[in-house]
Amino acid sequence: MAKETLKKTGSRKSGSSKSASAKRSSSKSASPSSKKKGSSKKKSAKKRKRIIIFGIEIVLLLALVIGFYVVRQLDRIQRPVVDPEQVQINETLPEETKKTLSGYTNVALFGLDTRTPGQLGKGNRSDTIIVASVNNDTQEVKLVSVFRDTYLDLANGKFNKCNGAYSAGGPEQAMAMLNKNLDLDIKYYISVDFAALTETIDLLGGIYIDVDESEIEHLNNYTVETSKVTGVETQKLTQTGLQLLDGVQATSYCRIRYTAGDDFKRTERQREVIGEIVSTAKKADISEINEIINAVFSKIATNYTNEEIIQMAPEMISYNIVDTQGFPFDRVAASVKGKGSCVVPVNLAENVKQLHEYLFGNYSYTPSDEVQAISDQITSDTGY
Repeated sequence: MAKETLKKTGSRKSGSSKSASAKRSSSKSASPSSKKKGSSKKKSAKKRKRIIIFGIEIVLLLALVIGFYVVRQLDRIQRPVVDPEQVQINETLPEETKKTLSGYTNVALFGLDTRTPGQLGKGNRSDTIIVASVNNDTQEVKLVSVFRDTYLDLANGKFNKCNGAYSAGGPEQAMAMLNKNLDLDIKYYISVDFAALTETIDLLGGIYIDVDESEIEHLNNYTVETSKVTGVETQKLTQTGLQLLDGVQATSYCRIRYTAGDDFKRTERQREVIGEIVSTAKKADISEINEIINAVFSKIATNYTNEEIIQMAPEMISYNIVDTQGFPFDRVAASVKGKGSCVVPVNLAENVKQLHEYLFGNYSYTPSDEVQAISDQITSDTGY
C-alpha cells in the first residue's frame, strides 16, 4: 500500500514536472516572437510619430513660405510716410459720437487723376473721394462719395474744392479734410490710379455693366485718353445694354460726367464699378488673385502696415457692400468767387447730421464746434 501510494505521489510529481517543463519550453519558444511583435509595434509607433512630425514640419514650412511670399508681395505697395499727428480729428467731437464711431472702421479711398501711372503722392488731385464705412459687428459696408468739387475747408483754414486737399498735402491733408468737415475719425487711406483700376478689371476677366444710350458715346470718347494713359488697347462699344466691359472700358465708364446728373451721376458709376469688382473678385480663384497682386500692388498706396493687412484679410472676404450714397445730400451748384463752379452743401452742418444718421444710425448726433464754424463760413462765402 505504501509503495502504491508512493508511486502515485511520484507520478503526480512527474506530471507536474513535465507540465512546468512544457510551460518553460513554451515560454522559451514564444519569447522571441513576442519580443519581435512588441519591437515591431514600437517601431511602427515611432514611424507614425516621425510621419506626423514630418507632416507638421511641411505644413509649418509651407506656412512660412506662403507668409514670406505674401509679406514680400505686400512690400511692393507704396507707403508714403503719413504723420498721424497731421491727420487731425476734431477736438470738440462729442463723446457720444466718439463712442458710436468706435464701432466702425472708416477708410478713405482716393482715385487719383494722374497721367503718370504709379505716381500717387501729393501734387495729384483726387478725382474720386470715397469714405468706406465698415460696421465692425455685421461686416456691412457703406460707400459715400464726396463730390470732388464740394466747397469745403481744406483742413488748413483755406476754402476751395475739396479735391485740392490731396494735391496740396497728399493723403495726410486729404484725410484731415474729411475728418474736419465731416466729424469723422479716418486714420487710414488707399489710393489708386487709372492704370491700377484698368489692370485689376482686366485680370478679373472684365465686369458686367448696363450701359445706356446717354452713356455709350461718352464712354467711347473717354477710351481714347484712358488707353493712352494706361497703355492698354480696347475696342469701342457698338451697342447699349448689360455687357462685359474690359478694364479700359469700365474705367472710362467711371469717368463719364456729361450726362444728366453730371458729377453726381459719375460718382454713382464709380461706386457701381467698385461693387462689381468686389463681387467678381470674391468668385476669383487663387491664381487670378495672385496675378492681380503681382500686377497691381506696386500701383497702390496706403498707410496700412503688412501686419494690419494680413490680420484684416480673413474678415474682408465676408465684407458686403450694402448701400452707396453721394455727399452732400442737399446741395446746389454755384459759382464761388475765385473758385469757379462748386458744389455747395446747403448747409454743411445739416448734411453732416444726415451723414451720421446714414452711416452709423446715430440720430442723436450733434455737429462739433468745428463743423458748425465751417458751415457758417461756407454760408458766408456762398450765400447758401
